[in-house]
Amino acid sequence: MKTPIEALSSFKNIILKKYGENPGTMLVHTGAIGWVLSSLAQITALMFNPEIKPEQKMFLVPQEIGDAIVNIISFYTLTHGVKCIGSKLTSTGKIKTAKLGELLKRDGHILEKGQEKVVGKKYVGDWDFDITKLPNYKTELLSEYKPFNNGAEVIAGLTGSIISGNLVTPVIRNYYASKRQKDMIVRYNNYKNNHPIKEPSISQKNITFDNFTKNASAYPYSGSLRI
Repeated sequence: MKTPIEALSSFKNIILKKYGENPGTMLVHTGAIGWVLSSLAQITALMFNPEIKPEQKMFLVPQEIGDAIVNIISFYTLTHGVKCIGSKLTSTGKIKTAKLGELLKRDGHILEKGQEKVVGKKYVGDWDFDITKLPNYKTELLSEYKPFNNGAEVIAGLTGSIISGNLVTPVIRNYYASKRQKDMIVRYNNYKNNHPIKEPSISQKNITFDNFTKNASAYPYSGSLRI
C-alpha cells in the first residue's frame, strides 16, 4: 500500500502527464469540476436545511439539480468550444509568431506577394492546413509552435469561461429557472390542495399539566363551583 506522500506523488505525475502539455484542457476541466462541486454543495445545503419543509424540498431540489445541469453544460460547451477555436487558429497558422511565420514561409507554406497557389498544395490559413502534420514539425517547428499554441488555448479558454460565466450561462439559467419556477409553483399548489394539512385532534395534541394551567389561567372563571 502506498504512503500518503507516494500517493500524492503518483497523482501529481498523472496530472502532469495528462495536462502538462495541454493547460487549456486542464482549465476547462477544472472549471467544470468547480461548477459540479459548487452545485453539489448548494443541493446538499438545500436538502438538509431544517427551515425548509419536506414538501417544499420535493420541488426545490429537482429545480436546483436542473439549474446545475444547465450551468455545467453551458459552461463546458462554450469554454471548450472557444478553446478549440483558438487551437484551430494556431494549427492553421491564421495566428502565429513572427519566427513561426518565417519558418513556414521558408518552406513555401506562405505565398509571396503575387505568387499563385499550386493546385493540391495546402497553405497557411487554409482550413485543412495543420502545422502539426508537416514533415519538419517535430524537428523544427515543435519548440516554437507548442508554447504558442498552449498560450492561445489558455487565453481562449479564459475568454470562453468569462463569456460563459458572466453572459451566456446566467441568461440561459435565468430563462430556464423562470420556466421551471412557474411549473413548480403550479405543481406545489396542486400538491397542497391534494394533501391538506389536518389539524390534530385533542387526543393527538401534546397536553400536559403545565399547558393546562397556562391555558386555564387565560380565561376568567365564571362557574358557580367553589373549592
